[in-house]
Amino acid sequence: MQKTIDSHFHIWRQKDQPWLMGPMVPRIFGPYEPIRRDYPIGEFLADQAGSGVEKAVYVQTNWAREDFEKEVAWLQRTADETGWPHAIVGYCDMTVDDARPQLDRLKKYPLLRGVRMQLHWHENPQFRFAPSADQVVDPKVRGNVGRLKDYGLSFDLQLFPAQMKDGLQLVGENPETDFILTHAGMLTDLAALVVDEWKTGLRLLATAPNFHAKLSGLGTFVHRNDPEVIGTVVDNAIDILGSDRLMFGSNFPIEKLWTSHAELVAAHRQAVARHGVEAERNVFWNTAERIYRPV
Repeated sequence: MQKTIDSHFHIWRQKDQPWLMGPMVPRIFGPYEPIRRDYPIGEFLADQAGSGVEKAVYVQTNWAREDFEKEVAWLQRTADETGWPHAIVGYCDMTVDDARPQLDRLKKYPLLRGVRMQLHWHENPQFRFAPSADQVVDPKVRGNVGRLKDYGLSFDLQLFPAQMKDGLQLVGENPETDFILTHAGMLTDLAALVVDEWKTGLRLLATAPNFHAKLSGLGTFVHRNDPEVIGTVVDNAIDILGSDRLMFGSNFPIEKLWTSHAELVAAHRQAVARHGVEAERNVFWNTAERIYRPV
């Protein structure tokens, strides 16, 4: 079995998550009552046992904005105590006048490798997160993302296809920073026009050599572990980007709403295997190791 880095997973304490404390509201991944609770590292390790995962990258989970450092500190303590995670993507508010005071506070944590601020916006109100589609090119966002190179940090970029042209501007003007497209660009369904728009967006972003993508969250919109969806995304992403710019991520425990970790990894392995051994090595290990440098 090809050894694996899970490049996108979460753990949490419910008390730290405002979105898990209040009443359920419509979200892109559907009803989420089963995960409105603590999801500790021990449960994640039990979930992924036997999947071939040897290292994992934690990605921020929307703590209250003012608790951005508390989140990273908690993850660093968890890693010190358990050995997991092996790298951290924290949160930084890129809409402030100057994000450097936040970044200065975060840089002392050894496992910090990057930051994510979700910028995705969709015409469907239930799919929206950012206040506007063009927040990705807001002057303050652009200015703060431009500062990441001074800290050696990457940026997890979360966009829908209609935003990818603007996304290319952000990626292109920061050639010294690695950008990682979350959930491979948020393909909402397999309708021909939707897939074509997604492929066009990926081709635009592929022109930037510092651009990469995660094969993660592929059940987000269909709410199941679907080999056809996974195969469509994998085949086209490898064709457009090449396997050396792609990495696997489980998006657990969100995907736990509809599948097991073992079944999820197996579906991705089956899709990637069609592209050969080198693709398997890149998607499941090499790319994440190069970009996130897990310990």
